[in-house]
Amino acid sequence: MQLHELTSYLESLAPLGYQEAYDNAGLLVGAPDKEVQQALISLDCTEEVVEEAIRLGCDLIISHHPIVFKGLKRFNGSNYVERVVIKAIKHDIALYAIHTNLDNVANGVNGKIAERLGLKNTRVLQPKGGLLNKLVVFVPVNHAEAVRSALFAAGAGHIGNYDQCSFNLEGYGTFRAGEDANPFVGNPGERHRENEARIEVVYPANREQTIIKNLLDAHPYEEVAYDVYRLQNAHPTVGSGMIGQLEEELSEGDFLRLLKTRLSAPVIRHTALTGKMVQRVAVCGGAGGFLLGQAIRAGADVFVTADYKYHEFFDAEGKTVIADVGHFESEQFTQQLLLEFIQKKFPTFAVRLTGIDTNPIKYYS
Repeated sequence: MQLHELTSYLESLAPLGYQEAYDNAGLLVGAPDKEVQQALISLDCTEEVVEEAIRLGCDLIISHHPIVFKGLKRFNGSNYVERVVIKAIKHDIALYAIHTNLDNVANGVNGKIAERLGLKNTRVLQPKGGLLNKLVVFVPVNHAEAVRSALFAAGAGHIGNYDQCSFNLEGYGTFRAGEDANPFVGNPGERHRENEARIEVVYPANREQTIIKNLLDAHPYEEVAYDVYRLQNAHPTVGSGMIGQLEEELSEGDFLRLLKTRLSAPVIRHTALTGKMVQRVAVCGGAGGFLLGQAIRAGADVFVTADYKYHEFFDAEGKTVIADVGHFESEQFTQQLLLEFIQKKFPTFAVRLTGIDTNPIKYYS
């Protein structure tokens, strides 16, 4: 299939608009219309992974971490980033990254960690704002249901675990068509009064183009009256980290043993134990120290993340237990998550997990 078919599907699950400002997720190397036969999934795109792709005949590498975070001014192979890009281009291998946009969706990286730990009643720890818009449109009463259905079909009206949500109010509108107009109702040059419904729906901003198209296609008027409002409301299913509950509370020691086993972590760095039982657990794949305050306010007994520095451990202040499992260890199951996504949507497409351990940190025991 063409590359854009696969990337469009992945971006329907984790839209690029959900990535953080510093990130560089998306198609890094390759043309969208490139024909792809086989994909290799990895956490990192290293020289060894590209060599593996060449050996296996893969023409696409899907990685969690982007190999390119900032602009490259030279391609002379002076560092591993340049060498990876050069080798990928030379062997016609496309490179695609799905990073913080996958971190920020509920069924993404943190959802996978929560699943591994058996957490229930999960929710996003710090929902993101500025991702939702509201559409208000005025439509003849007899056509209101057709317009609502078209908006819902395009992705409007989702609020948390509910869909097809709208607010509706009936009134009347007036207009006078110009001499060159072709009005759906009324006559040119005469003021017309029409019973109309005001329909309001909330929608993800990244779906706006499709939603407006569906609106215009379904609406009977020649000139459609509608307003778009930018909302600051937090998106309940998009944002950083996740918090949930264990089926049964555990002692802190038992939980750390569970954590070590379920995340295949060689070692866990943690703050002093508080002596409390563990029920509520907050998680954030990768470097999640910025969420500590949110985890404490949410009542997390343990905060599972990675990349903590020495002095940052003091910030727990006995209010929670910070458990640093390691960056690679916290995100390694993202590879399996991507495999599951792709195999479910494209069951006949050849996709495999890398056999390369890309963790740059090694442990001596």
